Amino acid sequence: MKVIPRDQHCISRQNISDNALKVMARLRSSDYQAYLVGGAVRDLLLGGHPKDFDVATDATPEQVHELFRNSRIIGRRFRIVHVRFGREIIEVTTFRGHHDSDDSRPRSSHSRQSSSGLLLRDNVFGTLEEDAVRRDLTVNALYYDSKTFEVFDHVQGLDDLARRNIRIIGDPVQRFTEDPVRMLRVLRFAAKLDFGIDPGTAAAIPECAGLLAEIPAARLFDEFLKLFLAGYAEPTLALLQQHQLLRYLFPDSAHQLQRDASGQALVEAAMRSTDARIAEDKPVTPAFLLAALLWPVVRARADNLKARGEAPAQAINSAAQQVIAEAAQHLSIPRRFSLPMRDIWEFQSRLERRGRKAVELVQHKRFRAAYDFLLLREAAGETTDGAGAWWTEFQTLPENQQVQQVAHDKPARTRRRRPRRRRPGGDAA
Repeated sequence: MKVIPRDQHCISRQNISDNALKVMARLRSSDYQAYLVGGAVRDLLLGGHPKDFDVATDATPEQVHELFRNSRIIGRRFRIVHVRFGREIIEVTTFRGHHDSDDSRPRSSHSRQSSSGLLLRDNVFGTLEEDAVRRDLTVNALYYDSKTFEVFDHVQGLDDLARRNIRIIGDPVQRFTEDPVRMLRVLRFAAKLDFGIDPGTAAAIPECAGLLAEIPAARLFDEFLKLFLAGYAEPTLALLQQHQLLRYLFPDSAHQLQRDASGQALVEAAMRSTDARIAEDKPVTPAFLLAALLWPVVRARADNLKARGEAPAQAINSAAQQVIAEAAQHLSIPRRFSLPMRDIWEFQSRLERRGRKAVELVQHKRFRAAYDFLLLREAAGETTDGAGAWWTEFQTLPENQQVQQVAHDKPARTRRRRPRRRRPGGDAA
């Protein structure tokens, strides 16, 4: 173990949440150990300003809950305590122990693994040293003592920070087998921190990648949110494709993007746009990113249906229904996101047609997202017959001029006279 005293690191209590400091102080006053841990320590050492603060302690979840009335125990696989202070939540975890450590307590109620080695339950408690080794990445296993101002490093995390290196703790194959989602976490933090991935860690990913198929679709959706809505979606996508993990989240899209240059360009543009909005503190929605990731598949399916004679609008509708149903087998997409996705897709043909209902379309709640999506399609090389420029100008017009514009752009139609039917035995009436 390496102990770094106050004068040899850059962490200042002024950059730590007051509520996190209160939680640690109360735990210590009750004779428990308490340390700031994880991403907050990592980011503070890198000179950043963390938004979330986690605390590790030797107190059990029940003991932590007794100390804080404003807390609740959550989780089953990993039981943790959330201590709430208004809108801020301090997450408190109990030191994890080794599954094979000597302990008189029966393990069956605390720890359980599947036949393949996947951890189904992990509530084995231990010491600070054991907890450090049980964490996933070395750079996330650093501890800060707000009383002594010391940093504790049991796994050479400081060395990896200095080398800008993401490394799994312990044997990578074993750790990925215990929890395959750790592979996604490796890529997520490499993208977020702009770090390289340790060769040993990277080499184990293709060997263990198939284990992601065992992860429930609901948990993979939670991981999707963490991967793509943290402000680093574009580099995350690149790493997922590089390490062949995108196919476990979006199998059809991963396959389609390998041969669809415009689809790849659109998805990258959507990621870049989302990252820019997050950087500017603007709202983002998973529905838009999901629409982009699945659009290349929807478009290809719709093109096949149109080639068989289906009308464009019906082809998009049918393709959207198929693609969402298939995607839901791998990623549990809530209806509050799947419905806006379909609206964005189905709006595309309406935006390309313009039409008499253009004024109504501009006022629709999905118009802005669909319009932004149209511009991304054009930027990616899709042909829309200038629809993007038309709608860009159309939005700036007052409503009365919008009506005139629609009338002016309406193609002239020559009405064909139907021959008048003759009555039997007589001239046409």
